[in-house]
Amino acid sequence: VQLQASGGGLVQPGGSLRLSCTVSGTTFSLSFMGWYRQAPGKEREMVASVISSGRSNYADSVKGRFTISRDNAKNTLFLDMNNLKAADTAVYFCRGIYGGAVIWGQGTLVTVSS
Repeated sequence: VQLQASGGGLVQPGGSLRLSCTVSGTTFSLSFMGWYRQAPGKEREMVASVISSGRSNYADSVKGRFTISRDNAKNTLFLDMNNLKAADTAVYFCRGIYGGAVIWGQGTLVTVSS
């Protein structure tokens, strides 16, 4: 099972981006999926997560601006990011749990700058 993240890029403050994370190697939904980010010189942190029941959780810093969602039919996880700030600049990673194993996708860089 592999995760493939995409959708990063350069955006101005106040702008929006949508990140996608596609799951391959299985047709079953992962019990847990989440987005994490790592800014230069900082530790990786959880941004948002969602479990198979649909219950989601967000870091305080992104509540009200980011929305996590999943399309189980397409086995894809999304992160809609609005009102982006310079502090959101980081490499974003998707993470999933499948059969008890933790799986990380490669990162996608989000740069918020004017």
